[in-house]
Amino acid sequence: MTASLKVPAAMLETYEWIVGATNDVCAAHLNEEYAELARSLAAALSRKRPSPLASGSPAGWACAILYTLGRVNFLFDRTQTPSMTAAELASAFGISKTSAASKSKKIIDLLNIREMDPAWTLPSMIGDNPLAWFIQVDGLIGDARQLPREIQEVACRKGLIPYVPLEEEKAVSVAARPPVARTKR
Repeated sequence: MTASLKVPAAMLETYEWIVGATNDVCAAHLNEEYAELARSLAAALSRKRPSPLASGSPAGWACAILYTLGRVNFLFDRTQTPSMTAAELASAFGISKTSAASKSKKIIDLLNIREMDPAWTLPSMIGDNPLAWFIQVDGLIGDARQLPREIQEVACRKGLIPYVPLEEEKAVSVAARPPVARTKR
């Protein structure tokens, strides 16, 4: 994600505390991708008028930021790497799981974040996120990975898709699809 990290001066101290806390938890339990997205999300929340970060516990907001990113990126699914439970995440910040979930809901509503939101998907997962690849061409919605390279290049330049997939990726994604069930008539 390439969101601006500009933070209003009035929110800088709170932002730095929150980012310090999320960086520590990411270093201990998650990864740098989560830390980077957490910095971007904290900056976005700092720029809101009024900023929700101005009230309440900074630890609560730090946890809620990672909780929100965890919801988007399936952090709470043990089959994913990294993974941790919501209770483990809340414990890392010394707050309750209920408080983390409540503040996360506020973030989701305030920024209109949805499950698998491409804007908040980990860079390593964006290739597998179907929402990052849907585009509309001549009134039809389709997967940009299945379109001619020229259209992919235009879509990428316009910021409609995250990158132009390699031919090998396209071949793998087509080959990995399960066969279509056919019915006899």
